[in-house]
Amino acid sequence: MRIGLAGVGRIGAFHAQTLRTLPAIGTLVLADTDAVRAHLVAAQLGETGVVVLDRPDDLFSAGLDGLVIAAATDAHPELLERGVDAGIPVFCEKPVAPDVQGTLAVIDRVGGTEVPVQVGFQRRFDAGYTAARDAVAAGKLGWVHTVRACTLDPGPPTPEYVAASGGFFRDCSVHDFDIIRWVTGREVVEVFARGTNRGADFFRASGDVDTLAAMLVLDDDTLALVSATRYNAAGYDVRLEVLGSQDSVAVGLDDRLPLRSVEPGVRWPGGPAYPLFMDRFRPAFAAELSAFVDLVAGRGQSPCTVFDALEAFYIAEACERSRQENRSVRLDEVRR
Repeated sequence: MRIGLAGVGRIGAFHAQTLRTLPAIGTLVLADTDAVRAHLVAAQLGETGVVVLDRPDDLFSAGLDGLVIAAATDAHPELLERGVDAGIPVFCEKPVAPDVQGTLAVIDRVGGTEVPVQVGFQRRFDAGYTAARDAVAAGKLGWVHTVRACTLDPGPPTPEYVAASGGFFRDCSVHDFDIIRWVTGREVVEVFARGTNRGADFFRASGDVDTLAAMLVLDDDTLALVSATRYNAAGYDVRLEVLGSQDSVAVGLDDRLPLRSVEPGVRWPGGPAYPLFMDRFRPAFAAELSAFVDLVAGRGQSPCTVFDALEAFYIAEACERSRQENRSVRLDEVRR
């Protein structure tokens, strides 16, 4: 199998390492707007079975069986559409476009095609989240009344990243929104969100926040509480709690949880904490790309479609509007 990779920045280089370990991939074709960076990544991978092209445009005439898009967000729509137009199955890191309007435009182009597209929400492939979903689906928790989700980064990204990210809800908490939908099997109907800035000034300068909280109301009246921050120096902390009338389960409560108990005699968790999201979700990323290889081979359906990405983006959009207008926002207000 011959797989192309567009973009070899931080997440792209990480994906390149994973793709090289998949037995079905015989040739990995790299392309980046920075050709020097592409050659450096290729050298780290080892030259055998790795091809470097001068520019991403060249990928579409390179005889690919599948294309992985890990370029900058603003490049996603064009690369995704060109891949589908060329009949190449596409894996695209989230988001498929920088905003709702752009996502809808992509769906107009590719939503009805038979060329498969998979969007990168790796938590769907994590063992803990999968177990939580299975417990809900089997009715083991009774009726679910509360969901609590958090994504706490150990430190802030660069000012340049924040300025181009689309905001904390769209860039980060969108993962929580997607996984809440996926685990519960329910849709969000209303949100109320707030955000604050007590850290670096560049967040405020970009119209963004460094800490946020949101309450989501699901279509069966389940309440979901989401929190996130760019300042959790104890380590990368991502958790999900699903609380039901008969039982409750949690994802992320392991010995590497970056949360210290002050109860006498309690020495759990022992650590060390995960430093980055790539460390925490390494097995999930590998499973996600393995699923894409299966999709390219014609085995099964897309595990995360562009329509799923749009639904998570609608929730992020509603939260951002709620934050700015200081009111609850129904999802119907942002749907188009």
